[in-house]
Amino acid sequence: MKNTLKKIVQEDNFLSLLGNLTISFFGIAGFALLARTFQMDIFGEWVIFISAATFVEMFRYGIINTAIIRYLSGADKDERIKFIGSNGLIGIIATVLICALLYICLLVFSNSIHNSGYELFFQWYPLLALINLPMNTALVIMQADLKFGKILLIRSIESIGFFLVVAVNYFFLHMTLMELVISFLIIDGVASGVCLVMGWDGLKYIPKATKHTIKVLLNFSKYTTFTLIGTNLLRSADTFIISFSPLGTAAVALYSIPMKLTELQQIPLRSFAATAFPKLSRASMQKNVAEVKEIFYAYSGAMTYLFIGISLVTFVFADLFILILGGKQYLGTDPVTGFNAATIMRIFSVYGLLLPIDRMTGIGLDSINKPNINFLKVLSMVIANVIGDIIAIFIFKSLALVAVASIFFTIIGIWVGFFYMNKELSLNYRHIFTHGIDFYETIYGKIKSNFFRS
Repeated sequence: MKNTLKKIVQEDNFLSLLGNLTISFFGIAGFALLARTFQMDIFGEWVIFISAATFVEMFRYGIINTAIIRYLSGADKDERIKFIGSNGLIGIIATVLICALLYICLLVFSNSIHNSGYELFFQWYPLLALINLPMNTALVIMQADLKFGKILLIRSIESIGFFLVVAVNYFFLHMTLMELVISFLIIDGVASGVCLVMGWDGLKYIPKATKHTIKVLLNFSKYTTFTLIGTNLLRSADTFIISFSPLGTAAVALYSIPMKLTELQQIPLRSFAATAFPKLSRASMQKNVAEVKEIFYAYSGAMTYLFIGISLVTFVFADLFILILGGKQYLGTDPVTGFNAATIMRIFSVYGLLLPIDRMTGIGLDSINKPNINFLKVLSMVIANVIGDIIAIFIFKSLALVAVASIFFTIIGIWVGFFYMNKELSLNYRHIFTHGIDFYETIYGKIKSNFFRS
């Protein structure tokens, strides 16, 4: 029994899932306290800060993240050092350029930024970008190496640390929003410090970077960068468009409650994808098409079955989840904005059913060295999302229809992704569901075998 539990705990999917569960739990708990700490319009400013920061982070690390994971998966020792050094060098250059651009914008457009709700972002994100550089560089190397135990440690420092600050602030300190942002920076600094001390960031290999490895990473990433930006836009475009609309920051806050709850659906998705992508990349680089197909079928099917259960729970208990996360002020129809958060949550539950195959077609295209096709896939989804959001907000003035637009753009993404994956691999969509069952039967068989053996 002891050996069985040990094997389960050390398994990649388990560690990845545990890491995402830990991060998401404390992230959602902290979010819930923040929603209760500040008034709706002030809380909306925090949502805008986090959304804008996450979007720029996607651009900063999207430049090479997918590429470094793919190439480290099949690199020998010498190539590995060169790729890690190139990764660090590109990351530093990108960070400095982004920080300079944001500060220039702050100086030139100070009045407009001050009145837009984005002041915190332009003031504090450049410093955050410098502080968390070692941490984010280390995390992508750990993912490539499937070191999910170390990822769990660093993410726990960040997520648990900030949650504790938010909890203490809620009960005792009552800090301003700016003071809370500064605390957020300090916590990220601690996590980056651990990565620097342990040498996990790989920045010491920057002198080993070569023109060839830099070119290889950037050549692959010319598509994946915009793909990741587009992927993040699919999550944050709603927030950005609502923030610029007459609905204001209060509507941003209300919409953010059910949108945050979709992270419950994203927890297993991120975990499975984090383990699937290196495996798909390794099989692709070894030109093992059969294994690529098997991995794609198994992970797509397993996640789809899991999401049926998750979406059912979030749909039925939408009001309860809204109460837990946002408090009573977000229940029912809001008298100021006229919107119902639980209705939006139920629409997102339907949207969640589509996420597994959409995500797997995306990482599948990247793993078989078709980032250009994945870029087209995401671009078509972003265009559909933005058009849908504009129609929903400015014509119908409905947040519920903004959520409905998420369903339609995801259907478009699945169709485009599967169409091109099928051209490369000759897929049979029915195998997704049969292999999904096989995935769980295999896990059950291993647990049962190890249990009786021990």
